[in-house]
Amino acid sequence: MTPTAPRDVAVVGFAHARHTESTFGTTNGVEMLAPVFAECYRQTGLDRTDIDFWCSGSCDYLAGRAFSFISAVDTIGAVPPISESHVEMDAAWAFFEAYLKIATGQADTALVYGFGKASASTDLDSAMALQLDPYTVAPLWPGRHHIAALQARAGIDAGTWSEGAMASVAARATGRDERELLAEPYVADPLRRHDCPPVTDGAGAIILASGDRARELVDTPAYVTGIEHIADSAEFGARDLTDSPSARAAAVRATRSSGDRPDLGGVTVAELHTQYTHQELLLRSALGIGDHVAVTPSGGSLLADPLFSAGLERIGYAANDVMEGRTERALAHATSGHLLQQNLICLLEGRPA
Repeated sequence: MTPTAPRDVAVVGFAHARHTESTFGTTNGVEMLAPVFAECYRQTGLDRTDIDFWCSGSCDYLAGRAFSFISAVDTIGAVPPISESHVEMDAAWAFFEAYLKIATGQADTALVYGFGKASASTDLDSAMALQLDPYTVAPLWPGRHHIAALQARAGIDAGTWSEGAMASVAARATGRDERELLAEPYVADPLRRHDCPPVTDGAGAIILASGDRARELVDTPAYVTGIEHIADSAEFGARDLTDSPSARAAAVRATRSSGDRPDLGGVTVAELHTQYTHQELLLRSALGIGDHVAVTPSGGSLLADPLFSAGLERIGYAANDVMEGRTERALAHATSGHLLQQNLICLLEGRPA
């Protein structure tokens, strides 16, 4: 899509549930989402009747039930009727749909949410393998860490990154000593436990508003100045696993760059949705992120990886950095599918009153 929207769209509220390895309750997210919605209402002064459009992201395979997102609507309430939609992937893509809804004048406000209860799966590897090619890969039922290990090994063999560089990413996120990390055993060679995301239950929500409405709700809205998503081939053998052309192309379009590399001028914070340490190194190179940029100061998926809301959280954290004055321009990235197959780039910035 063209990065220039017919009218301004901004983030005005963001909240997420407490990250935990396991939570009580059902797999439809209602118990996690109710307090998250309440916090978003508190931040903006809105209530449910002020929201013009709702959009969610989740996964029926993870929830273990059909149409689990319909049950999640119980969090919103049945009366009065609402305008609602859903994506069967990370809620960052629900954010994209809500953005379009407001940008094209079909709504003034939207609440986007995502949820996932990974702990409920008795075999998370098999559940995630259902995203793979149904003819050539899924029947092998490969584990998620083992698939990521193929990408990590490809980068090491190509000299693109090293185990030491991967450990440095984990050390920054966790505060642990790099040498101690490298002494740990492998989970899936060359990946160690610190290179992989933890199992996390979680839910998150963002409130979007049109430009005029946003300025009424918060002092410093985080305006979406560019957003795009592109997918690479689902066939692992059909692409270079050490690069991410789709992420780079999405960033080029989101930044309205004239060449084949994105212009990230002014970006000082980049929240990257990278589940494995080597994927941060890959994206930093693919997007041309310099050392002056704070990369995923929230800690990201190495600390907590709530499936189907982790990407939305990257947008939320980047927006918070703008709204709270820590940066004037931030980049958020979200991914869906295995090995950075699908990538979304969102640019957010503050504007003087």
